[in-house]
Order: sequence, then structure tokens, then C-alpha cells
Amino acid sequence: MSETINPADWIDGGMTPPRRLPAGIDAALAYLADTLGHVVYTRWTLAMIKRRYASLADAKVAHPAVMRQLFDHSVVIEYWDRGRVRTAAIDDAPTSEAVLQRVLHTHRRRFKVSPEAGLPVATGELIRETSRETTALATVPHPLIAWLARAGRFANVASATNTLGVGDDAHAVALFLRDRARRSPHTLRAYWTELRRLVSGCEAQQLGPLSDLTRHDLLAYRQALRKPSHDAVDDDNNNNRTVAETTQARALAVVASLFRYWTETDYLTANPAAGLVRGGRSRTSVAPQRMLSTALLAACDAWVAEATHDDGPAGTSSGRTLVVARRRAIWALYRYAGVRLVELVWSDVKLAVTALGEPYSAL
Repeated sequence: MSETINPADWIDGGMTPPRRLPAGIDAALAYLADTLGHVVYTRWTLAMIKRRYASLADAKVAHPAVMRQLFDHSVVIEYWDRGRVRTAAIDDAPTSEAVLQRVLHTHRRRFKVSPEAGLPVATGELIRETSRETTALATVPHPLIAWLARAGRFANVASATNTLGVGDDAHAVALFLRDRARRSPHTLRAYWTELRRLVSGCEAQQLGPLSDLTRHDLLAYRQALRKPSHDAVDDDNNNNRTVAETTQARALAVVASLFRYWTETDYLTANPAAGLVRGGRSRTSVAPQRMLSTALLAACDAWVAEATHDDGPAGTSSGRTLVVARRRAIWALYRYAGVRLVELVWSDVKLAVTALGEPYSAL
């Protein structure tokens, strides 16, 4: 391992999105200490101890090994080595660069050096193209490759945190389809249908590429999808309206999935499609529906209105009156107040106690 290290060349893959380490050695050590939750490399002096702790006694409790060595040395280093915190005088301790390299090597599954030779350049073109990307790009229809082979202002093509490692929308779309629709040709075909629809809308409005679209652009696209549905004739069958709304939902779901995938992989710096589906028509125009038909509701109304039935537990006139009043109250609450069925349960014990004039809570 080299003795010189540039922390900015390393990527923290444990963050979402992945984050580049600070450029300075001290800043990178502080970042690692805060992220990993343990000491990495700390330089101690008596002046620092006095600023950090109210008394030397508190410092001895917190850092006994550091305090023992500070009596003999002016500077003591507390550092992480092979899973343990070690303390040594500055002349005997390893350098901060060496400790940084050791920690990064220990957590090499999380922290990886960025392969500069494989990074996309700022123009949106790849320095080198891997076989994985070439295979995925083969799924893109040729007429769309030229239109998609660009990168917009929100594309993170020049950063090592772009975990897709691609520099234009064509490759990014291909990898999206590979990961989300490779198991089903029907899903792949449906995804491409909706992506073509989005591209056609962008061409009509002279927008693009996809990584250049703003939230306003996507909201306008959603509104454009709804226009045919608003113009449909409202009849009993209304099959055209149902198909249109289904198409709208599928189109918006594919768009939202694409931009969410791009944002999660850090191909985009922001997600302009966040909340695009939640604000859809299906949730803003819900029509209430009853479980009972109109005829059955009328029959129940007529049955409750008949006060001559004597189905109550008591044979007296007051008992019949109470039963009828209770049924009417239950039916009114159930039909007009939206009360739950479990809230309408009333046992015979409650009825008998209430008829005697005693509150049920007395039981």
C-alpha cells in the first residue's frame, strides 16, 4: 500500500447516495471517526484536555492511557489499529496517513478507491465502455439510442458516486431495464412502450434529454396524459375512460420507477419524479360506493320503520319501545355516520341492565 494517499479518491459506499471522502487527511480522519463511531486518529495535548474536560480527574476517567503518557510526553496519539484503540507518544505512533490507509483497508468492503480510468467525463461520453453496459445497451431500440445518448444538467456523470458508471441516458436506461425488467419480456415491452411515450412527449415540447427534465416538466406530462380522459364521453359503460386511466397509471408508474432508480444509483443528483404517482387522479377522485344495493337499502329502511314488531327480549310495552329505538339508532349510525360494525355490538346483558335504569358501567 502506498505511503501517500488522497482521501478524495475514496468513495464511502455505505452512504445513500455514496459520498466522496473529504480531501484533507485530518478532515477524512474526522469523517471516518464520526461515521464508524470509534476513535481513528486523535492528537492529544494537555491544552486540549483542559478545553475538553472540566477537570483532570474527568479526563483520567475518560482517557486513562492518554493521561498516563501525557505526564511524560507533550503530545500523545490515540489511534485505531487492528480493531483496538492504541495510545503512543507522537514519536512512536504511526503517521496519520498510515492510520487512514489501515482503516480504509480494514473496511474495504465499504470504502473503495474510485477507478479514475473508468469514470465518465463531463461531456457525457464514457472513457471506456464495459461489456456489461454494451450488453444492456443492446436492448435499446436503435431509433431511440441517438435521442437518449445525451446527459442533462441533473446527470451526475462526472462523479465517482455515480454507481452506474455511465455517462448518458441511453446506457442508464439500458441498465434500468436490465435490472427491473430482464425476467419478463412482457414487462420489458411494456416499459419500452411507456418510455417511448415519454420521449415522444419530450420531442413534442422540445424538451430533453430525460436527465434534463424538471419537476414542472413531469407534472406537465402527467397533465397531458389526463386530457384524453377528461374529454371522454361519460356513459354507463365508459370503457374508453377506464382504459385511459389504466394507461395513465402505468405510464406514470414507469416514469417514477425510472427516475427513482436513477436517483438511488446516484446517476441523478435529484429526483424530479418524487411524488408523481401519489398525486395521481386515482386518489383525488374516489367515488364512495355502498356494499348494499339501492333496493336492499330501501327494504332495510322500511323494516326499521315498522315499530310493531316485537322481537325484543322483554314482553312489556316499554321493552318493545326500547328495542325499536335501539334498532333505529343502530341503523342510523351504520348508514349515515360510517360507524364500524364492531362498535354496534350490543349484548342482551347491556339491554337488560339499561332497561332497569342502571348504567352498564356499574357491572
